[in-house]
Amino acid sequence: MISPLATVDAGARVPASCFIGPGCVLGPEVELGEDCRLDAHVVVQGPTRIGARNHFFPFNSVGFGPQDISYRGEPTRLEIGDDNIVREFCTLHRGTVKGGGLTRIGSHNLLMAYCHVAHDCQVGSHIIMANCSTLGGHVVVGDHATLGAFSPVHQFVHIGPYAYLGGGTITTQDVMPFAITSAERDNHAFGPNKIGLKRKGFSRERIAALEQAFRLLLHSGLNTSQAVERIQAEALTEDTQLLLDFIAQSARGVIK
Repeated sequence: MISPLATVDAGARVPASCFIGPGCVLGPEVELGEDCRLDAHVVVQGPTRIGARNHFFPFNSVGFGPQDISYRGEPTRLEIGDDNIVREFCTLHRGTVKGGGLTRIGSHNLLMAYCHVAHDCQVGSHIIMANCSTLGGHVVVGDHATLGAFSPVHQFVHIGPYAYLGGGTITTQDVMPFAITSAERDNHAFGPNKIGLKRKGFSRERIAALEQAFRLLLHSGLNTSQAVERIQAEALTEDTQLLLDFIAQSARGVIK
C-alpha cells in the first residue's frame, strides 16, 4: 500500500508488500525489501538499500548525505539489514568517499527516538540504541551491544560486542566487549528549592520545616533511617510527611 499522500520516485524499488504512509518521500536509487513499513513522513534518499521487514516510525531521515564538509555529493551508500525498528526522528546518513563510501546497519536492531548514525559507521546486529544516543563518523558497534540514552560516541570509536554503555556516557575511547561502561555519576541534593516553593505560594513556616528536614537528611551526618526518625520527632508537617513517604517507597534509593 502506498498512500496517495506519499511521493515515490519512479526510480525507487518498492515491493507491493510494503506500506508507505502519508507524507513519506522516497527518492531515486532507494530499494526496499519485502514487508517494510514506513508509517508517515519518513524521507529516504539514495543510494540506499533497505532489507526486509523494517519498521520506520514517523519523521525519520534516512540515506541523506553526510554531515561532513569534505562531502561533494558523491554517490555514497547506506545499507540496512532486516527486521530493524527505527523509532521517531532518527537520522541515518550515507558514507563519505574518504571513509569507504558506505554506512552499514545490520539486522534486528532497535533504534529509539532521536538516534543518529553518522557517515561510514558500521553497526552490527541485535543492538539497542536508546533515545538520543549518537554515533559520530566511522564508529563501529559490535553485535548485541547496548547504548544507553543520551550517549554520544566520538568518531572512530569501536564498541565491542555485548558491551553495555550507561546512559549519559560521553565515549571518546574504545569500549571493551562484554563490559559495563558508564560515566561516573556524582549527583547530590542540596536542599529544598526555596525560590521555587516561594513562587508556588509556600509560607515561610512551610519552607522552614522543609529546610530543617533537609538539614537532617543531608548535613547532619546521620544515615537516612536515623534522619527520618529525627524528622518525625522534630519537623513533622504535611510537607515533610510527603517527603518521608517518598523516601519509604523508593525502590532505588534517593539522591542525597
